[in-house]
Amino acid sequence: MGSNCSVCGDGPRHGEAAYNEYSPGVAQNAQDHSAEEAPFTNNAALMPPGPPVAPTGVDAVAQNSSPRGYANGQLSARTEGGQSGATSTTVNYFERELEELQNLPDAGSGRVESRPPYKFNTGASYEGEWKGNKRHGYGKMEWSDGAVYEGEWVDNQAQGKGRFLHFDGDIYIGEWQGNVAYGNGIYYHKQTTTYEGQWVNDVQEGCGVETWGEGSRYEGQFKMGKKEGYGIYYWADGSKYHGEWRANKINGYGMYVGKDGRKFDGQWRGSVMDGMGVYLWADGRRYEGQYQTDKKDGFGVFIWADGRRYEGFWKDGKQDGQGRYYMKNGSSRLARWAEGRRIEWLGDQDPPEKERPGAPAPTATGGTPT
Repeated sequence: MGSNCSVCGDGPRHGEAAYNEYSPGVAQNAQDHSAEEAPFTNNAALMPPGPPVAPTGVDAVAQNSSPRGYANGQLSARTEGGQSGATSTTVNYFERELEELQNLPDAGSGRVESRPPYKFNTGASYEGEWKGNKRHGYGKMEWSDGAVYEGEWVDNQAQGKGRFLHFDGDIYIGEWQGNVAYGNGIYYHKQTTTYEGQWVNDVQEGCGVETWGEGSRYEGQFKMGKKEGYGIYYWADGSKYHGEWRANKINGYGMYVGKDGRKFDGQWRGSVMDGMGVYLWADGRRYEGQYQTDKKDGFGVFIWADGRRYEGFWKDGKQDGQGRYYMKNGSSRLARWAEGRRIEWLGDQDPPEKERPGAPAPTATGGTPT
């Protein structure tokens, strides 16, 4: 059984203000010259639990999580009645009958043999192969709440290949070691989400593929039950993110391509744009520069499709500080901006060769201070 993961071998909310030219006073078509980054309408997959919903922005990534029908990803620790054994003192499914098993007479020849069904005091039953007083070989264990494990056993433990049906309908089919999912396996959660891939100690670990009922899919790496490392997330509408993840969130370097052709290629933190990046619009507009918490912040260059551009500083998604505006004919003017509005012109000269963070700030006459 494999994970069919193609990446292991190897969205964002955008609520920024619009800029209709280099200043509000210039009569231009706002639609043609907007620098607004309209929301990517489908980012969805980064945080745990909660039932999967149709994605509605990069936030939605947060709602499509590992398909757990069990708390904290613990398969075998889920106790009769459905509560997690991770923080509970209740004995888990596979441990409930151990005391009774240990008190059984060590009958038999010491060889693996089939016996009639055995009914436990807890109400559970076992039918299959035994070795002495231990479940050993192939057998089927049924608990009173409807949970069932059918598969291979070694010395009273689920070991090898087996199928576990939870009382609420969730199913795990795959490899086991010491009563926990370990190796390759498939987990079906309420017929809405599926995980196929590698497991270690009952949680997703290694390479795997998660799919959701509405059509979204994640292919990539997992660590301790969370998306971690490199992965690709596909939305049902055709949008895609490929890049780095940390603790179920987009984190590090990656590229998002929206269904409308917009792209962001750069740094992310906590599932939002943060750091250096390039944002491209389908109509040819482009921004390259710094971002902070999903908004332009720091130094950046915005280029309109007709060739005009703004080079300067931004804050909270708006032009703020000194910036130079280049017209289509190549001429330019330096200005001071505040909250996206031009406050004053600072000179008429062409810009120096470099106006980047760390360079001397242009003076009011367009030169550089001495």
